[in-house]
Amino acid sequence: METLLLDPSKFITLTPSAIAFLFLVGFIGGLVSGFIGSGGAFVLTPGMMSLGVPGAVAVASNMCHKFPKALVGALKRFKYGQVDLKLGLVMAVSAGVGVQVGIQLQHFILATWGQAGSDLYVSLSFVAVLVTVGGYVLKDALASARRGGEEQVAPLALRLQKIELWPMITFKTSGIRISLWFTIPVGFATGMLAATIAVGGFIGVPGMIYVIGASSLVASASELVVAFAMGLGGSVNWALHGMVDIRLVLIILAGSLLGVQLGAIGTTYVRENMIKAVMGTIMLIVAVSRAIAVPQYLVQLGLMDVSEGSLGVMSKVSFAFMCLALLVGSVIILGAMWKARRAEAAAYAKA
Repeated sequence: METLLLDPSKFITLTPSAIAFLFLVGFIGGLVSGFIGSGGAFVLTPGMMSLGVPGAVAVASNMCHKFPKALVGALKRFKYGQVDLKLGLVMAVSAGVGVQVGIQLQHFILATWGQAGSDLYVSLSFVAVLVTVGGYVLKDALASARRGGEEQVAPLALRLQKIELWPMITFKTSGIRISLWFTIPVGFATGMLAATIAVGGFIGVPGMIYVIGASSLVASASELVVAFAMGLGGSVNWALHGMVDIRLVLIILAGSLLGVQLGAIGTTYVRENMIKAVMGTIMLIVAVSRAIAVPQYLVQLGLMDVSEGSLGVMSKVSFAFMCLALLVGSVIILGAMWKARRAEAAAYAKA
């Protein structure tokens, strides 16, 4: 296998402001991860890229920081009885295969179109998946809120659970019996996206909810098991190809380990539809940020002609939307936690 090493000059210079931003991104990424079960990469990868980190390095470094953070979050939520360990492990097997396929795809893109092609692929993939999945999840969250927060099993999941296709597998914590063959595509897609754009959770969590039929609470918790397995296997592969910037890993990990525990605690105070609302809202804002950044990669590939001044403005606007996503995510999560905690305290006082 050909080893693809990046020129050391492409690893960014870390200024005090960049370090502070990365720590903040790590904290909020961890907060989101602990709350909705996704690895938080749809915040972390664009956040690193907004500082000039090449797409492949951002993907690899994010995956490397993911598995210790996911382990902490999984253990925390396992104590709350939210993790379906069997579901997480079954998903992790097919996700592991998806990770290896995804890494090979990224290597092919780098070898064929270079760094600009890789950055363009990462950004376009982000926009396409974030808009599609984020829009659907947010729509479902709003529908759930109109029902008073009551969560219903998705129609597709109900239909699939009725199909007796051997081997059938039972997940006791989730209360689900379904064919193993229906879990494999969800796991594979999770792993492949995790390796190519460092985001698997926002496919894995909705997949477990809408295809397999797990509740938002169990799906978001069990995804952390999958994230740990994917992150460990993918990090080794990426590191062997010289793509991991250990400085970025340590900075975002420091913030993430703090945020993931707070996010996990937050799940015990809010209704399950709030998890979907947070996921969908952040996804759509980050999608706007990445869409605005696309022209600069098209210019680098010679596919578009845009002035440097206009590119500079787009870069700043993209960064502003990235910051907005971080702010909105943290405000929604912490606000929901505070509101639920006050309601709990008021009810206890009356009793």
